[in-house]
Amino acid sequence: MRLNADGLACTRGGREVFRGLNFALAAGEAMVVTGRNGAGKSSLLRMIAGLIQISAGRLEFDGDAPDMSLAEQCHYLGHQDAMKPSLSVEENLRFWTAFLGANGAVGPALDAVDLRLLANLPAAYLSAGQRRRLSIARLVAAPRPIWLLDEPTSALDSPSQKKLAELMRSHLSGGGMIVAAAHGPIGLERARELKLGLA
Repeated sequence: MRLNADGLACTRGGREVFRGLNFALAAGEAMVVTGRNGAGKSSLLRMIAGLIQISAGRLEFDGDAPDMSLAEQCHYLGHQDAMKPSLSVEENLRFWTAFLGANGAVGPALDAVDLRLLANLPAAYLSAGQRRRLSIARLVAAPRPIWLLDEPTSALDSPSQKKLAELMRSHLSGGGMIVAAAHGPIGLERARELKLGLA
């Protein structure tokens, strides 16, 4: 399994954000994308996820499911938690697992982020950190080989950050890949760094 970027360029609102970007990532590897605000960290993740168009260059993924697009094999964890406030924690997770084509039990995913005791609580009552943990539970409940994480530790307390680091290491040890945008450490000491500069 391999993800290759060759000469990637991104233009947003008529402004060139980055160009000539090259990298390669193999199974079990993580890459942390760093850079100042506006350097294109989130744009790169959204590009890999298929949410914005590539201005120039190529993205190629050689994976275990050649009939699926790159976007279909990615989990994108953005800044928005994307949940319905009126649904319970468990109902929100069930919705997303069904939407993402996973039919397994959601209990283990809630356990993985320490939310099992809040399973019946409406999402409207969750704190920012709890909402973030519920978003992370989607990564566990609906397995996909590539995790695209935009500031994944945002709103998480120290124990939750450690739990996320454990989940990321487990994903990598199982042959998955991680591309994360971050301003600081996220608990992946062996991750490679891709530093973006302002265009």
